[in-house]
Amino acid sequence: MRVLVTGAAGFIGMHCAMRLLASGHEVVGADNVNDYYDVTLKEARLTELSREPRFSFERIDLADRALVEQLFARHAFDRVLHLAAQAGVRYSLTNPHAYVSSNLVAFLNILEGCRHQKVAHLAYASSSSVYGANAKLPFSTKDPVDHPVSLYAATKRSNELMAHTYSHLFGLPTTGLRFFTVYGPWGRPDMAMALFAAAILAGRPIDVYNHGKMRRDFTYIDDIVEGVVRVLDAIPRAVPPSPGSYDEPACSAAPFRVFNIGNSSPVPLMEMIATIEKAVGRKAVLNFMPMQAGDVAESSADTDALFAAVGFKPHTPLQVGIQRFVDWYRAYHCI
Repeated sequence: MRVLVTGAAGFIGMHCAMRLLASGHEVVGADNVNDYYDVTLKEARLTELSREPRFSFERIDLADRALVEQLFARHAFDRVLHLAAQAGVRYSLTNPHAYVSSNLVAFLNILEGCRHQKVAHLAYASSSSVYGANAKLPFSTKDPVDHPVSLYAATKRSNELMAHTYSHLFGLPTTGLRFFTVYGPWGRPDMAMALFAAAILAGRPIDVYNHGKMRRDFTYIDDIVEGVVRVLDAIPRAVPPSPGSYDEPACSAAPFRVFNIGNSSPVPLMEMIATIEKAVGRKAVLNFMPMQAGDVAESSADTDALFAAVGFKPHTPLQVGIQRFVDWYRAYHCI
C-alpha cells in the first residue's frame, strides 16, 4: 500500500513509518519540522527514514489548505495515518493559537483530502488527555469525555468529533487512537522520561510535580506501533443501529471507531524515577513541585475494545522499556 504518515519527523510518526516500510509498504512522510523542540532530533529521525528507498518526504505545513490539496493530488493514498499535531499540554497554556492551526485547521484539511480522494481508512492520533477531569479509572472509551482540562485535550476531542462527522456524512472510515504516555528510543526531549534522564546524567535536579503523587500508564513505543499498524488494517464498517447500541462515545452507526492504546498498568511517578535511576546508575536530586495547570494526577487505559478489535494489547514492562530508552539516549548523545 501507499500510506501517508503525517508527523513523520516526530517520535511516533518515525517509528510507525519504519514499521510500515519494513512490512513492504510505500510511505510518504509529511511534516513541517517546526522548532517546538530540537529540530536536530527531527532531522536525525528523517535521516533514518531516508535510508529506506520506499520512503519519500514532503516538508509541508498541513494547515495550508492549498498545499494539502496539492499533496493529495500528487499521490493516491491507500491509507492515511495522521500523527502530526502541536503536542504538549503545558505549551497550550502559553501558545494556544498554535493548537488551533496545527490540530484543528490541519486536521480539517486532512479530512477533506481523504474525503475527496476516497481514502480507504484514516487513522489519527487522539490522546488520553481527552479524559480530562474524569475520575473513574481505568479510562474507557465507553466513558463520556466532555470535560477537558487543557486546550490541547480540547483540540484532540474536537478531532474525534470532526472525524465522526466525516464518517457519518461522507462514509469516510476513521479511527481515533488515544495514546497513553508514550516513551522509548527517539522520544521527545520535552517529555518526562527524557527530561529526567538528561538531568540525572548531568547531575541537575528534576522537577517532580504534585509532590510525586502521580501515576501514569507509560506505554512503550513498540506497543504503540503494533496497535497502530493493526488498526490501520481494521477498517471500521457502518453498522445499522439498534436501541441503545450507540450510546457510547466511541461507537456509531457510521464507519467510525475510537480506541485506547495504553499499557493498562499505571505506575507511580516515584517508581518511574527509581527505574530511570537504576538504568542510568545514578540517583536523582528531587525538586518537589505543586501540580501544574492542565495536568491530571492519574491515567490508566482500558484496552478491552482494542483487544476485541485487533487481538492486541500493550505489554512491555516499564523496566524493559526504560532500559532500552536509556541505552538509546546514551548512544545518541554519546554519553
